[in-house]
Amino acid sequence: MGEFFHMPSDLQHSYLGLVGWHLEESLIPVLVGLLLALPTAQVCVRFRWLYPPVLWVTTVLYAIPSLAFFVVLIDWTGQSEITVMIPLTLYSLVVLVPAIVDGVRSVPEETHAAATALGFGPVRRYAQVELPIAVPAIFAGLRVATVSSISLASIGALIGNQGALGNLLADAMFYHRPILAVSSVVTTAVLAIAADAALVLCRRLLTPWAPSRQRRSRALLPAPVAVEEAR
Repeated sequence: MGEFFHMPSDLQHSYLGLVGWHLEESLIPVLVGLLLALPTAQVCVRFRWLYPPVLWVTTVLYAIPSLAFFVVLIDWTGQSEITVMIPLTLYSLVVLVPAIVDGVRSVPEETHAAATALGFGPVRRYAQVELPIAVPAIFAGLRVATVSSISLASIGALIGNQGALGNLLADAMFYHRPILAVSSVVTTAVLAIAADAALVLCRRLLTPWAPSRQRRSRALLPAPVAVEEAR
């Protein structure tokens, strides 16, 4: 079992150090992507004709292989974490922008009219009315973007050992230690599951008004069965 946590000296990190490094490389791009997606989505909602081309651009960016991104960026950012984080940030936009746009568009027209009647301008209405209602949709996009980013961060191993846990895959072949590959895959999967669970918890804390899955399932049952289940 000790081999699972014993890291080769060439990585210059302990097991926990690699975990922290992996989270840094994968979560910062999602956060930056969210900060870029929020105003972009608002513009797409306000000017509907912009949404198709914006969605087309984000989809094309997502289709570009990460290695091609590295080749283009490495002359400016070198073999650094930034070279890994920029593609991950752009990849997150293909999920976050549609999630926010769909969430904001789901706000009822009556709510828009009430906010306008109270004197809310476009920016204030977006921040205080539309985004809170769109939180479930936004977190659904965040969950996909976060899990994807945690998985894709390993590709940084292709440039100067910047892949955090992904570096273990290369070392597993170099040192003929398959346990390192197992450690990389298992730890990455656990991080993705833990991050997803944390986002679900945050969403529930931010939206106590949203019905839980159990309450939704009860609502679909016939009244006598629902009463019996409640007992």
